[in-house]
This record gives sequence, structure tokens and C-alpha cells, in this order.
Amino acid sequence: EVQLVESGGGLVQAGGSLRLSCAASGFTFDDYTIGWFRQAPGKEREGVSCIRGSDGRAYFADSVKGRFTISSDNAKNTVYLQMNSLKPEDTAVYYCAAAPRLLRSLWVLPNTYNYWGQGTQVTVSS
Repeated sequence: EVQLVESGGGLVQAGGSLRLSCAASGFTFDDYTIGWFRQAPGKEREGVSCIRGSDGRAYFADSVKGRFTISSDNAKNTVYLQMNSLKPEDTAVYYCAAAPRLLRSLWVLPNTYNYWGQGTQVTVSS
């Protein structure tokens, strides 16, 4: 059974940092793309970043480039999203998701992913 469990969310002041973790089980990282999405109240779910298990290739939304980084520890089946220079507009529920394929341009589309975690709240105060 595939499971994804996010952690690391919380309340932080603007300019601060948080690191989110996505612990995965039930599949082999090498064959998957792990994505991070976020959804703010009243808005659609948007792709933030992803990383491909086999080669570590990462993609980022323009809104987070230069501020967020993504990494994976394949031995622990865990993906990390390091978020720096946080802004109030980064406030959202953050979800990790897994797709059993190596994605490129389609990584931003939520329906490309088969499995989802329960989400973790990130709140950035001004």
C-alpha cells in the first residue's frame, strides 16, 4: 500500500524558513516522481516543485524559484522541501504526491499524480 505522510508545517514570520518532509512507503523511489503542491483557501491546487527519483532532476514553479529547494533521501524514502524567504502568499496547505512515472513538463498537473498525502498547513505571518 502506498502511503505519503507530510510533516514540518507550522506558523512562521515572513522571511523565515520551514522544511517540509514527505515520508513515503509502499513503492520504490527510483521509478517515481514526487511532487509538492499547495492549496490556499478559495484557490486551485498548484504545483510547487517536484523531484524525479531516478536522476534527481527537479522542477520549480516560478513563484518559488530561488527560495525553495527540493531534495530526496532515497535510502529513507523521504523527500524534503526547504522553504526559505517565506512570504504571506506562501500560506497554504502543502501536499506531497507521487506519480509512478518520470515527469517533465506535466509535473505541475495534479491529475498526473496517483497518490497523495493528507497535507500540512503552512502559515506565514506578515
